[in-house]
Amino acid sequence: MAKIKYQCRIKNAELRIKNTEKLFKTLTHYHISTLTLQHFTIFATMIISHKHKFIFIKTEKTAGTSIEIALSKYCGPDDIITPISPKDEVTRKELGYRGPQNYLVPFSKYSARDWASLIYHRQRRAFYNHISAQEIKQYISNDVWNSYYKFCFERNPFDKLVSLYYWIGSKYPTIYDFMMSGKASYVKGFVLWTINAIPVVDHIYKFEEMHEAFKHISAVLKLDPEMVIPEKKAKSNFRKDKRHYREILTEQEKQWVYKIFAREFAYLDYKF
Repeated sequence: MAKIKYQCRIKNAELRIKNTEKLFKTLTHYHISTLTLQHFTIFATMIISHKHKFIFIKTEKTAGTSIEIALSKYCGPDDIITPISPKDEVTRKELGYRGPQNYLVPFSKYSARDWASLIYHRQRRAFYNHISAQEIKQYISNDVWNSYYKFCFERNPFDKLVSLYYWIGSKYPTIYDFMMSGKASYVKGFVLWTINAIPVVDHIYKFEEMHEAFKHISAVLKLDPEMVIPEKKAKSNFRKDKRHYREILTEQEKQWVYKIFAREFAYLDYKF
């Protein structure tokens, strides 16, 4: 019985090797658009621009998709642009900006785990939407990481929570119920722009000061013309209740936000 099991494992391993060889041929001879998503492990968006030497780390519920579309305007053919939703890709295409490109991680940057994933699961590593600074650093050169301008956007956690509720949590009767489900604490922010809880970006811009932020980014990166948000904003119709978060959140919900997002409050000096 043990011998039969061993032979089965050998055959399975041989089959995986053959499948991997076929995958390599596909990657070599065919355009990326001909492959199905099952071939890739997508790190859920960001832009690395070699043309303007910047790394944009996209946080959640901070108009990140709209900012990414705006930045796509300035990208060159060698820059890394990760995919966004099909609807938002249509917007980007209509504006004449560059779409997803160069987002597969080079084989030269693969770790042992990445190779194992490719061999056993036929999954190719790729940069993705909301990828963390730690993951980005792993897959680019030290020279690029150390010399490029790294930035992201953050938002008042109270307002971010309300926005998140109307985006993915509205099936819950109240924001409190959404909080108690545990899903409200999943929103990505702090962990994306820190490594070992230490900020590693050059600048954290505030969602509430976007106009000033765009002026500063344009000046630092020498973008011409100056950055502007597309008139057709991404994910702009989910929130039906336009009231200020102070009119929405209860005292109990307020204290919960202070507790869950304590690190953001400490670094960014947001208040209720």
